[in-house]
Amino acid sequence: MITKNQIKLIRSLSQKKNRKKHKLFVAEGSKVVNELLASNLQLDSIYSIENKYEEYDCFFRVSSEKLSMISNLKTPNNVLAVFKIPKLKDINFSKNIIALENISDPGNMGSIIRLCDWFAIDDLICSLDTVDCYNPKVIQATMGSISRVNITYTDLNFIIKKSKNLVLADLNGKHLKNYNFKKNQIIFFGNESEGISNHLKKIVSESITIKKYGNKIDSLNVANSVAIFLSRLNN
Repeated sequence: MITKNQIKLIRSLSQKKNRKKHKLFVAEGSKVVNELLASNLQLDSIYSIENKYEEYDCFFRVSSEKLSMISNLKTPNNVLAVFKIPKLKDINFSKNIIALENISDPGNMGSIIRLCDWFAIDDLICSLDTVDCYNPKVIQATMGSISRVNITYTDLNFIIKKSKNLVLADLNGKHLKNYNFKKNQIIFFGNESEGISNHLKKIVSESITIKKYGNKIDSLNVANSVAIFLSRLNN
């Protein structure tokens, strides 16, 4: 039986400060939960209206009403699990890296993590003002890929000092199809509405862009841009 304290704790994990304090995050739905159960992530507890997770010592059978009380979804799925946030790994600067500056939309963040997983990008670096990767909406959008991408939050100035192979994804720059990527390239993507900051533009001199063919559109969704760049990067 789930207790009031458990309910209080799980509901508190919708806030970043509490995820950071307890070093825990929430995942919901069979697809996401099963992916994470099969990963190296450490399970804290699991709650379901079904008995199929009873093999886990930390399993709690709950009613639909109780599941609704701890769920972040408007229509709760049949299972919710709490996992421990893994320890940070060192960044591998010998391989290609995606870096994000002030990405604010959880859906975009989740999609980018999933894209990194698809294109075998091991490291995703995020500015400190980028949305938390353990935000429940981000976790849903990753569909389990959160367990296979090393995500580091840091001051981007630190990254700039670590590598010379830096390039900005910007509306003004060399055409993507004419750009020759290096083996250890770091590609920066900026905020959804404002793009790359002037601060980064002053420090990183090289920019590349996706050629526009239509006249009635001014920009691409950032996750779509990442997908196009990664497709080109792996060719």
